[in-house]
Amino acid sequence: MTNPLDIILSNMQQGVAFLNADLRVVLVNDRFAELLRVPKGQIAVGVDANAIAGQMAANRDQSQIWLLHLLMNSTALHQQIEIGDGWLLAFTSTPIDDDGWLVQCEDMSPLASLERTLAEQRGLFDTVLDNMPHGLCMFDADKNLMLCNAAYARLYCLPEQLTRSGTPLQHILDYRQTLGNAPAHRESYFDVVVEAALKGATASQNIALMDGRVVKISHKPMENGGYVAAHEDVTEAVRADEQIRYMASHDPLTGLPNRTLLREKIDRELSLDGKTSAVLCLDLDHFKEVNDTLGHAVGDLLLKAVADRLADCLREGDSIARLGGDEFVVFQADVRGREQASTLAKRIVEVVDKIFVVDGKPIRIGVSIGIAIAPDDGDVADSILRRADTALYKAKSNGRGTFCFFETAMDANRQERRNLELDLQRALEHKQFEIYYQPQVDAASEQVVGFEALLRWHHPERGLVPPAEFIPLAEETGLIVPIGEWVLRQACKDAAGWPADICVAVNLSPLQFRSQTLAHTVVSALSDAGLPASRLELEITESVLLTDNETALATLHHIRGLGVRIAMDDFGTGYSSLSYLRLFPFDKIKIDQSFIRELGSSKDCAAIVKAVVDLGASLGITTTAEGVETEDQLSRVREQGCGEIQGYLFGKPLPLSSVHDLIRGRLPSAA
Repeated sequence: MTNPLDIILSNMQQGVAFLNADLRVVLVNDRFAELLRVPKGQIAVGVDANAIAGQMAANRDQSQIWLLHLLMNSTALHQQIEIGDGWLLAFTSTPIDDDGWLVQCEDMSPLASLERTLAEQRGLFDTVLDNMPHGLCMFDADKNLMLCNAAYARLYCLPEQLTRSGTPLQHILDYRQTLGNAPAHRESYFDVVVEAALKGATASQNIALMDGRVVKISHKPMENGGYVAAHEDVTEAVRADEQIRYMASHDPLTGLPNRTLLREKIDRELSLDGKTSAVLCLDLDHFKEVNDTLGHAVGDLLLKAVADRLADCLREGDSIARLGGDEFVVFQADVRGREQASTLAKRIVEVVDKIFVVDGKPIRIGVSIGIAIAPDDGDVADSILRRADTALYKAKSNGRGTFCFFETAMDANRQERRNLELDLQRALEHKQFEIYYQPQVDAASEQVVGFEALLRWHHPERGLVPPAEFIPLAEETGLIVPIGEWVLRQACKDAAGWPADICVAVNLSPLQFRSQTLAHTVVSALSDAGLPASRLELEITESVLLTDNETALATLHHIRGLGVRIAMDDFGTGYSSLSYLRLFPFDKIKIDQSFIRELGSSKDCAAIVKAVVDLGASLGITTTAEGVETEDQLSRVREQGCGEIQGYLFGKPLPLSSVHDLIRGRLPSAA
């Protein structure tokens, strides 16, 4: 007669081996060798633990840990062993009463279904049952318990008398009811039994318990009408899965729905006939300044406060989502028309405009809103969101702090901008950029002392694209970084052919300062061109220092240490220009042309220019007057003591071919 234990071992999905006190195999199933990917006879009765460890060659360290544990410990050991080609096994070694070991391995790669065949005589495999990590039970056709393991009893806190053979399942469930760990819905508990019987195969289902836990129950029907069931507490896994699903559809900062969940709701609502809906795309005004000046932690708190205010503006049935950054979307599922959407937009503008107090700091921001109406402006989520975003872009260009409805013409304008962006991406590759140079002259001698490099874009179809049109676009898209590097390198090469006493000035974008390689790029550009560092002047604006003061200052000190001159451009237009003169020893201050333009008509401007010049003189900093266009302005900046002058009076930006002619001859008198 075939030994029932042999039947059990040969049908288990786990590999099982019993080792005696001498660590030799006394019982092993074929699955054990199969999972270790070795021939059946290689691990057999009499083989010692060293032979098994030898099959773990893909991870020798773990095999040594395993052997040492068997020799020196009397506690269970759980390992994950990789047997090559991504074959992952859960390896569990459990001590048994006679100083031997029960070794189990399980294929974790496909997370195969638990299949165990239980013999009718419980005493022959109590050791196997009681060392299994999950609860295991067997019931006959009348739902009377035939056997269960210790894990099953622990899972449900069952007393010993309810684990005896012959105990009706109903008694067990009634007892669990009194403890509060019975199935929350008892009918669903039996559904899986019926499903398994109908299929004639294992069926699994997650069962919610009254105490909040979730147990995965896998039923395998037997030929006699009974079944074997494995019970596994999967509460943590289910909660983790729920959290993952929640995170996939919600913004982690505010807890609001994200774009994915919003799109699903919009598509669901727009599929209903006869409804008019509105989508409002919101973008916070001046939020970047909050992040830059007060830090991202304060910015995050502000976003939460904004989300709360927006939620208070909505009626029942309206939805709000955060798309990321400072972008929010409000969806009105059923509106009477544009008037109702306008009312909400006005309310949002009003509440967001009120001062926020965040972390003890008063903060004033605003909001711009783009509105699209469905089904007129689109009948699916993607199209209606896109058009609301197009309207938002228009609202921002209108001055912010307002709202704008989508109009068909906006699509064409947005597409034109997108085309310009694509053309800009190709411009550098196709060598469409050119540098023009505007002379900088000594105020006293009117001799050229340097040139400022100014970028020009020769578009193959549009012609000369104004810098004011493409530079902001390059900043927004990040293309200013590679473009700026090209300008720096080309300007150095051009200047290398000029007289040794003439410098070249190159503007640097704040985005270039965020690159960790800016200093290296400057060194490389000078080296490749053979230009002395003293002949290169880098112009920056206050915005460079606003975002990351310490890093920017460190970079500036590094570059200045090379011998490169550093100038502050547009001096006087920012909030902290004077404080930055204290933090960094600039070589030059360029007085913004707005002050020069008003010299003849504004005493305040004259006083400011005089103060800046005197400040520069006391600090040993050269001052350059920008935008000098008339003889009167020239006379006045000379009176104030400006050292250098730049402006149309002495020359407009010129292509390189004209620069050499200008250098060879004297600048013509303004007369």
